Amino acid sequence: MKHGWRWTGAVLLVGALGWVGCGGDDGDTRGVDDPAPVEDPQENPQVPDAGTQRPDAGSGTDAGTGGTDAGTGGTDAGTGGTDAGTGGTDAGTDAGTPPETVQTYPLPSAPGWTFYNQELGAPRYIYGITADQGGNIWVAGGEEGLFLMKKGQTTLQRFTMSDGLHPFGRMRDGVGGPPPGMPYLKVISVAGGPSGTVFVGYAGKPPAPGRPTCEDEWDQSEKEGRPADASVYKSGDADKVTLKADGTLDVVHYDIHTGPTKVGAELRGREKLCTIYRIAYDPVKEVVWFGGNHGFAMGDAKFDGNVPAYCWDPRPWNTTESPKFKWEFECAGLYEHVHPHISGSKGELLSDRYYGIAITDNHDVFFGGQIRSTRFYYMTLSPDQQQGNYWDAQAYTEDKGYDWNRFDIWADQVPDYPSEAQRVDDNVSGMAMAGNGDVWVSSFFYGLARLNPQGQVQTKVMQDLVNYSPARGSTPAMAPTSAVATDPLDGSLWVGANWWGGITRLKGGGTVKYSADVFGTAVTSVSAVSDIQFDRSGGKRRVLMSFEGVKNPKTGVVTPGLIGIYEGD
Repeated sequence: MKHGWRWTGAVLLVGALGWVGCGGDDGDTRGVDDPAPVEDPQENPQVPDAGTQRPDAGSGTDAGTGGTDAGTGGTDAGTGGTDAGTGGTDAGTDAGTPPETVQTYPLPSAPGWTFYNQELGAPRYIYGITADQGGNIWVAGGEEGLFLMKKGQTTLQRFTMSDGLHPFGRMRDGVGGPPPGMPYLKVISVAGGPSGTVFVGYAGKPPAPGRPTCEDEWDQSEKEGRPADASVYKSGDADKVTLKADGTLDVVHYDIHTGPTKVGAELRGREKLCTIYRIAYDPVKEVVWFGGNHGFAMGDAKFDGNVPAYCWDPRPWNTTESPKFKWEFECAGLYEHVHPHISGSKGELLSDRYYGIAITDNHDVFFGGQIRSTRFYYMTLSPDQQQGNYWDAQAYTEDKGYDWNRFDIWADQVPDYPSEAQRVDDNVSGMAMAGNGDVWVSSFFYGLARLNPQGQVQTKVMQDLVNYSPARGSTPAMAPTSAVATDPLDGSLWVGANWWGGITRLKGGGTVKYSADVFGTAVTSVSAVSDIQFDRSGGKRRVLMSFEGVKNPKTGVVTPGLIGIYEGD
């Protein structure tokens, strides 16, 4: 490896450094339920029944003045939910499953906005949207794959595994071959890189009924004394995808794992991260950050996939043969993983779903998860202020004595070892830097919070958001929020509703709301704003946003997703 990455030397003697990893996890290590970023409110008892219309948004004039703290009455934030992006090809022939019907709606039209739907080549379900430095737009299309709208064009092109997408890692079989079994493709996150390049995140493969998830299959199979299903535990992760001059793709895979002999408590190797919810690219430090299940990771943005042959050594890690087994981090092109975890009342490790990533001015990184958030002091702790310090930053997030760097934004009922009933999961859905080093944090349920550079809550905002819902009986007030981004031109904040609304723009102490009058009632009533990013290539405002689309499990009705691009003031 090049580009200043220290792949060898004493800094990588992880066992000597006391990095114990997650070896003490037992079975399902998360101990948390899935939040419901795209779940129908009618299916989630924590969310008020919105029917097909958004709730009364009220007068809502309190942006930046404290808002309503919704985190005092919530319970565990998920019931499993509906996977809105399963491809939509099942016609519903199973008993009790309604037949699928696709709801059509007119393509919206509004000043300053341009829209794209399936008729223009967009996928049915849209999980993310980004632009590379050349102004090309890339779209995460779930099981349909990766989509591209080249600069200056108005239709989208589709790429799948047949074009080189690689949603699975490689085996230690001597050659780095693919895992046995059926591969699984589901593109759920994108981040633009250099011109023509995009970083792509995948979902891990769903397991067979009753079997462990991709997060737990590697560990659980050993405990059960059976062969691990590599098609599950090696699924997902991320790719660096570059469009070549002939229109084909060059794909480099990030196999987000740690091989044998590197972590003291997991000497056989570690396979925990598989589903990558968010990605952020730092062009100055030439690194890429992955927010996933269980934790987050850092990749070398210049990684070319060429690795030494010993990376695929098929021998057992504890072989006594000579030369002894060797594995180095250059085999993966990344370091993994870190999490601001806590312990539950039964001693279980609580850490999951890192949707929030925001890179600071000094190239530290804020990460936000379902349970806790953190500032990863990657550059602050760098001795030379040139190359970051991953390992010390990890200690500042995970070790004893650094509880202050594990932020509980919407506070649990007790500060330590909460039971499930005592938890108020933050369910962070996004992060975006604000002025003076502060960071905005969005929650799938509780609106916005603004933190100072040390992670202390400065204010919370709910009532000004387009989908604010007042408290109803035992259900707390909320504003389900699924995406947030800071405008690079004027510092205004663009906020996407998870349900019942559209987009709120916080600007100059006021709000601008884009709702059914812009997008139509079909998508604003039921579909989440899955992503908001900016095309920074042209020097003028170009906001990229996507409605995810959703399938109602009761009726079988599919509301397809929608892409919107805003080029107004």
